[in-house]
Amino acid sequence: MIVTTTETIPGREIVQILGIARGSTVRARNIGNDFLAGLKNIVGGEISEYTKLQAMSREQAFKRMMEDAEKLGANAIVNVRFSTSLIMQGASEILAYGTAVKLNAI
Repeated sequence: MIVTTTETIPGREIVQILGIARGSTVRARNIGNDFLAGLKNIVGGEISEYTKLQAMSREQAFKRMMEDAEKLGANAIVNVRFSTSLIMQGASEILAYGTAVKLNAI
């Protein structure tokens, strides 16, 4: 599966648009990470616990988007974007979405 943030793929023609592929996950912080983050907030620096949580969330949303595109019969996803929103205090959603397409055969 070819996945890109661009509208086109060089050397390939989009022969069919299948719809929007999307994948999301909602993650919440935990008390252990919050405690460590609080300490980091005092001394400064990257809060690696949250960085890891966000990275895992993005990967899961990305994987779910690709699975959704496969269900639609796509062999590529163009115009991929990520979005995040606060669901409740301490929990947020990561959404990956793009246009599922069929490309010409090579």
